[in-house]
Amino acid sequence: MSRRNAFRTSCISDFFKTIRLSSLESNSTGLGSSPALVVVDMCRGFIDPSSPLGFQCDELIQANIKLVDKFKQMNLPVIFTTTIYRDISEASVFRAKIPALNILKPGSEHTSFLAELSPGSEDILIEKKFASSFFETTLALDLRQMNVDSVVISGVTTSGCVRATALDSLQNNFLTVVAEDCVGDRDLNAHRANLFDLQSKYADVVHSERIIKSLLQK
Repeated sequence: MSRRNAFRTSCISDFFKTIRLSSLESNSTGLGSSPALVVVDMCRGFIDPSSPLGFQCDELIQANIKLVDKFKQMNLPVIFTTTIYRDISEASVFRAKIPALNILKPGSEHTSFLAELSPGSEDILIEKKFASSFFETTLALDLRQMNVDSVVISGVTTSGCVRATALDSLQNNFLTVVAEDCVGDRDLNAHRANLFDLQSKYADVVHSERIIKSLLQK
């Protein structure tokens, strides 16, 4: 069984077994010669289980630390994103839909990073207002200015900001890879369903160890 088919089988939760899966052909696009890592919303508000937006994700945090460290060791670009609201008018409909987003205020504990997983002076920090790291930000321009051809995505949540970022990465014509063990969600079924859909149509979903191995071979 191929890696792609094996992944699809492993990610089908029980409710997916009741529907007929599409036979649409889907190819792996892989990594290009100049990849960057985009770490989506790994600030305390989304990874602390005491936060209304967070959940328990210790293994996910450690996997991200390892992947970020490897990119930095290889002098590859690392971009962190955070969601912050500085004005009551920003993303007002989104915040009305999800009131817990209102905790994401400038200088708050919820928008801070763990010491071992935080942007350094050499990293880019993208401040966003919506799910996608590309929407109304400079991310696409920053990547093109660095001659990046492929984007590896990690962070949270799979069904929200990770998915939106992966779709917009593809729609900006970057080869797109989601680091399977470096993304997570509050809801396991949503996590699995969105990884399945991303792999089928928009990105390669690959374990970080395989991503690192691929980087070392370049």
